[in-house]
Amino acid sequence: MLALLMAWLYLPIITHLALQWWNDPNFSHGFFVPAFSAYVVWLDRDRIANLSPKASWWGLAVIFLGLMMLVLGDLGAELFLSRISLLVLIAGLVIFLLGWNYLRVILFPLAFLILMIPIPAIVFNQVTFPLQLIASKIASSILPALGVPVLREGNIIGLPLMQLEVAEACSGIRSLMSLTTLAIIYGYLMESRTWARIVLAVASLPIAVATNSVRIVGTGLLVQYWDPDKAEGFFHVFSGWLIFVLSLITLFLFHYLLRVFWPAKAGGART
Repeated sequence: MLALLMAWLYLPIITHLALQWWNDPNFSHGFFVPAFSAYVVWLDRDRIANLSPKASWWGLAVIFLGLMMLVLGDLGAELFLSRISLLVLIAGLVIFLLGWNYLRVILFPLAFLILMIPIPAIVFNQVTFPLQLIASKIASSILPALGVPVLREGNIIGLPLMQLEVAEACSGIRSLMSLTTLAIIYGYLMESRTWARIVLAVASLPIAVATNSVRIVGTGLLVQYWDPDKAEGFFHVFSGWLIFVLSLITLFLFHYLLRVFWPAKAGGART
């Protein structure tokens, strides 16, 4: 009955969320997030089965909070609040029906689901523009060393043959969110040390920014030494995929160095 009630409440919200994953490349990684969370719960199935239910009335307060977030999100047309209320409601139900000990076990996969929810537009815009400026500054600092004169004005890089605009799509926000999500998944699967998992997740941020700057530098070199028309169309899209692969390789290399300089203790337990 609870499952049917939640489906009735959240089916339109989840449907709209899935459509956004499908139509917005910035959040296409959302499809992988619930699948990985379910996989983590499945890995811990024996541990969960051995727990003793210790239902807590505090769960009702969390359930009430989740429902209030849903109502306020619907009334204010704030999608993020409506979507995040689902996770709060699930946490409240787990506490109320099973207890805090169950919530502690599923806390990581439940918290990981936050990454499937697109950030609010106001936050997205506040993050995107600084990333555009950072990428522009780095690229305009490297290109002159490679023989390409530049004149930068904000996120516009003036080259002798054309102007490059580091637009929102080229800010690196897409690769940043996808790489951070993959870094958390990779760290969970490949690392047993909690601190190393956190370091990998944090390292994904500068890696995404640096590799995106490499993409802009490559575009500038393409314009200067080959053909300005090649900087658009297929080559522009292909370079995005190529740089994302480079980001993954850099992350793997960083993890390799991490294990070389700070090797895990033999027999360390997975946490």
